[in-house]
Amino acid sequence: MNRRSFLGMSAGTALAGLGGGIVAVDVRADTPRGPAHPHWPLWQSWKDAHLDFSGRVIDAPQRRSSHSEGQGYGMLLAAEFGDSAAFDRMADWTHTNLAIRGDNLLAWRWLPDAPERVPDLNNASDGDLFYAWALLRGSEVFGQTRWRSRAMDVVADLVRLCIASRPDRPGTPILLPAETGFVTDDSIVFNPSYIMPRAMRELAAASGDVQLARVAESGLALMEELAGQGLTPDWLELSAGGPRRAEGFSPHAGYEAIRVPLFLIWSGDYRHPAALRAADSMSRAPEGRAGVVMDARTGEIIEHSPDAGYRAVAALTQCVAFGEIGAAIPPFAGNQPYYPATLHLFTLLAQMEMFPACRPI
Repeated sequence: MNRRSFLGMSAGTALAGLGGGIVAVDVRADTPRGPAHPHWPLWQSWKDAHLDFSGRVIDAPQRRSSHSEGQGYGMLLAAEFGDSAAFDRMADWTHTNLAIRGDNLLAWRWLPDAPERVPDLNNASDGDLFYAWALLRGSEVFGQTRWRSRAMDVVADLVRLCIASRPDRPGTPILLPAETGFVTDDSIVFNPSYIMPRAMRELAAASGDVQLARVAESGLALMEELAGQGLTPDWLELSAGGPRRAEGFSPHAGYEAIRVPLFLIWSGDYRHPAALRAADSMSRAPEGRAGVVMDARTGEIIEHSPDAGYRAVAALTQCVAFGEIGAAIPPFAGNQPYYPATLHLFTLLAQMEMFPACRPI
């Protein structure tokens, strides 16, 4: 069912306009943390399934590896749920095992069964972004100034090493996927799902460095440009001639891009054309399934999944876009893999904070 009666202001009571943009009203102070949090049992289930006691977040389908994304995601969840013990363990493990580059960014992956557990010292910018955001939020929730100081160090190096200028629009900053490996003499390979506007805005405000906020706005502008032609793809290449398919990378809207509408909604950019495009395509999935790989040009679903986390993202995206009361967010499944399980908790937090009308039904 392709419904296009998009969200009116009546469902946006948790949002406020500022300077022509849309920003989230911070209601986190009103949300109980610790065991009183309404989703605390789900957080416990997530930890049981994906968090080693050492503080290592385990991505079982990916060789039981750990990566900067997972550590940043886990730390952010711990801060939102008010779990200081889990936060400290993850922060300490991350600092010991991934903060080994010689700057303040993280090596992107740790392999438990490899002779060299960190075979590649390159970073992943989305992992660093969420790590810094988690540190900032953790400093606020737990009153630890050392986490804020570390967050600011990460921001400084992320800005210094991972921001470049769009080849087709000189002076317009864009976030590189990593410090090395994604830039040629005349082009940049770019991942739109690495843009999390809310994280970038909060870190820019805390650090006083406007570069991350500028990157957020340029990323939103690029995604709006792409929405004129279809869905936001997992990867693309930016050259002097504009955006084009990145050879050797997924051209579809798949497991990477599924984060795009969720991050836009959580950031308050719920009217963004990329989120509306995603809602339309997600609504085509058969009952009990979620589209996880979609043709970026036509929006047709190529691959779908029964995992509850992907269905949760789709349900919230459609509820917000179509102005519904209540969302078909499924119950949290503790046995789903790390990635959909994490997106599921993010979806529930975003729904509580931003769209109480889209409560699970």
